[in-house]
Amino acid sequence: MAFFRVGIFGFGGGPSSIPLVHKEVVEQYKWMSDEEFSDVLALGNAMPGPIATKMAGYIGYRVGGVAGMINAVLATTIPTVVAMIFLLTVLNAYRDVAWVNGMAAAVVPVVGVMLAVLTWDFVKKSKGALGWGLAIVMIAGSLVLLEVLGVHPAIVILAILLYALLFGGKTGAKA
Repeated sequence: MAFFRVGIFGFGGGPSSIPLVHKEVVEQYKWMSDEEFSDVLALGNAMPGPIATKMAGYIGYRVGGVAGMINAVLATTIPTVVAMIFLLTVLNAYRDVAWVNGMAAAVVPVVGVMLAVLTWDFVKKSKGALGWGLAIVMIAGSLVLLEVLGVHPAIVILAILLYALLFGGKTGAKA
């Protein structure tokens, strides 16, 4: 049911699905901690393909083995496929009607707020694990690398993972 709800309500792709997956997996069913979810999200973003499907596959496998993986992937994808066929048929038929354009535009700020809330939760957790100084340096550095220099997210994630492997034991949590 967790991934079925994500498949039904996760319109807009990965960005809108991630907070829904987090709510189901971490808060509702408590299948993983916030830290484990962050790791799965980071690795999922580094790999090609739709993020919700990758996360569903891994989390489903972790919770229920191969059957859980198949169930989670199907529960995530089938509602989306059915909804896309239906919605694209309706949108195509009514694409020149003002309310259809308004409806499509209204979804964007809601997804933005959902992402902002999830981002703030991750920033707070980063502060607890790294301290504000290192967390802000990593956030600002990642922002510059991704948005200004156009570095691929997988490279940034790999660099952070290497940093954690090489220096992780030397940087403890700071107040």
